[in-house]
Amino acid sequence: MTKKLLLKDVARLAGVSEMTASRALRGAPDVSAKTKARVEEIARAQGYVPNRIAGSLSSQSVNLVAVVVPSLNSFVFPEVLSGISAVLKDSELKPVVGISGYDLEEEESVIREMLSWRPSGLIVAGLEHTEATRRMLQQADCPVVEVMDTDGDPVRHCVGISHLQAGRDMAEQILARGYRRIGFIGTKMPQDFRARKRFDGFTDGLAAEGAALADLEHYSGESSILTGRELTAQMLARRPDLDCIYYSSDVMSVGGLMHCLAAGLSVPGDIALAGFNNLQILQGLPLMLATTDASRREIGERAAQIILQSRAEGGAEGLVFDRLCPAISLGETL
Repeated sequence: MTKKLLLKDVARLAGVSEMTASRALRGAPDVSAKTKARVEEIARAQGYVPNRIAGSLSSQSVNLVAVVVPSLNSFVFPEVLSGISAVLKDSELKPVVGISGYDLEEEESVIREMLSWRPSGLIVAGLEHTEATRRMLQQADCPVVEVMDTDGDPVRHCVGISHLQAGRDMAEQILARGYRRIGFIGTKMPQDFRARKRFDGFTDGLAAEGAALADLEHYSGESSILTGRELTAQMLARRPDLDCIYYSSDVMSVGGLMHCLAAGLSVPGDIALAGFNNLQILQGLPLMLATTDASRREIGERAAQIILQSRAEGGAEGLVFDRLCPAISLGETL
């Protein structure tokens, strides 16, 4: 563990008194703009986050677990939050959520603000962060768990799946069923690092068997059923000979299925479809879409358990690296 950085360390590096450094970080009007900028830059560079809990409570933490996710617009992250809440329900800890919008600079700002309240734990989606964020996570005086992804270099605890392997596994399943003219439709590229890794794993899996994508659509906006429907129509207009489309999310594949049904296409006779996440919206469709269960609720539960265990043991628990194994469901569309 990195030695905890204190206010006096920031003051020493800035060449000011501890009191001046404290006032500068609080935005006090009696500190010059030059001094304030110097103290803030050193604090940021070193990963120091000022404590907003005043007075006699300054050495304590609050009974909140900060949870930082890219979005609540999709069906993906609420399931993670449900797992976290279920585990924390009978404890004194409660989750509080921050949204990064798939923006690493915004994630840095959200995490800095959340850590300033001295939470009892921090759970953040993904392994990609700014350097300043990584330093804050290293310095955080609470257990930190990065979730959803294991393809990278975790700062501390980590629970998730390999998205690279998930992509490779789906490529293997699609090729095993004889499909060769394959398209890919993805959203939030390249901001969604996990979707990008699945794409990379998928194309690697195809290449390993001498195959390649016949068509590709990387859409910069959010996933939606309407977008999936529209992009599927556009792709099949370009390449009516495609025999399979793999989507970066189930939300998009549902839209793809809606287009195919409306266009009178047989699934999987004319075109096979597969998505990712095993979302609840797949239940009740005319056909069960092929998908991969990303273990979202289990990831949330395990992350919360790590927070509670580390808190009970006074932070003495060794670092956890927990890679779960997602399961492919072939449904009725492959």
